[in-house]
This record gives sequence, C-alpha cells and structure tokens, in this order.
Amino acid sequence: MSSVDEFVSDDDGFLAGRLLIAMPGIGDPRFEHAVVLVCIHNADHAMGVRIDLPIEGMTVGAVLDRLEVEGRPREPMQPVLMGGPVERERGYVLHSDDFEVDGSTMAVSEGLNLTATREVLEALTDEHQTPRRAVLALGYAGWGAGQLESELRESVWLACPADLDLVFDEDFDTKWERALAKMGVSPALLSSQTGRA
Repeated sequence: MSSVDEFVSDDDGFLAGRLLIAMPGIGDPRFEHAVVLVCIHNADHAMGVRIDLPIEGMTVGAVLDRLEVEGRPREPMQPVLMGGPVERERGYVLHSDDFEVDGSTMAVSEGLNLTATREVLEALTDEHQTPRRAVLALGYAGWGAGQLESELRESVWLACPADLDLVFDEDFDTKWERALAKMGVSPALLSSQTGRA
C-alpha cells in the first residue's frame, strides 16, 4: 500500500470523480472496454482506478491473508480489481465516505473516498470500522501533464459523472455497456474506428 499524498492537489477541478469510458478502437489492449474512475486530475497529472476488471482467482480475503491482516473481511470472496498498469503491487481501496484515515484518505467525489494505507485493509476486517461499500484494486492508471486532455480531444475516452452503484457492483461483464447507457449511448452505434489506431 502507498500514500496517495503524491497525487493530492489543491485543485479540485478537471475530471476527478468522473468515469472514463474507453471508446472502441482505443488502441491499447490494457484498456479495451475499460471503465476508469478518475481519482485525481489537475494540470500536472491524472490518476484513476479501473473498476471493471477483476483479477482472476484473487480475492480480498486472500490478499489480506497474504499481508497478514488479522481478522476476516465481511466479503472474503470479493474479487480484487486490476486498477491499472502502473505499480500493480500497490493497493488502493475505493470506499464509501463513512470511513476515513486522517491525512491519508482522499475524497474523490460526493460519497466516495480513496485510501491506500494499511489502516483501510484492517478496517475491512473490523465490523465497527468497515466502510459500507469498498473495493480493493491493485495498480492504477496514470497520465502526465496534458495527456488525458489530449486523449479526450482524440475521442479515446468518453467522460460521465460517477455512479456509486456502478463503481461498487460486481457485474463486471456489463459495466462498460451500462456506463455507456447512463450517457444514452448504445455500444452498437459506436464505430470501432473511433479513437486512436
């Protein structure tokens, strides 16, 4: 786990708290049909966590066992997500705003926080502290200065407001289609030629 301090900015504008939906033909197999929650976005960089790709065979219970976190999580068989290709050994927990670690938890949007310290993993096994909703992801997606803006101009991504049910539900196979549907977009109408080749 790592601190999110390296990503934190006083600037609360841009796309933080919104979903990025990959367009067909994105040109990067790591993000084909991806749905990414943007956690930080400012003039210097952007950071997001993919919310639609479970890691095969990896569960929250198994990860906590491996890290020797005492106790048992409420949902030990909950899948762990591949949050992105950057620093895939680091864990990030997206969770409801009823849990916070002073100085380490970052508000992503209304009702949604991000914590990347051991305290949140310990909270997952404590019925008095555990957030109402939480998902553990390994790794993150990152963009340098101006990179995400450029990809948006090139129609690599669509952006829409985050929906907490979509963020936390485990219907991963349809998450991309449902995210598009929330924008009123039919996947059948999107050209696979859209986006970068």
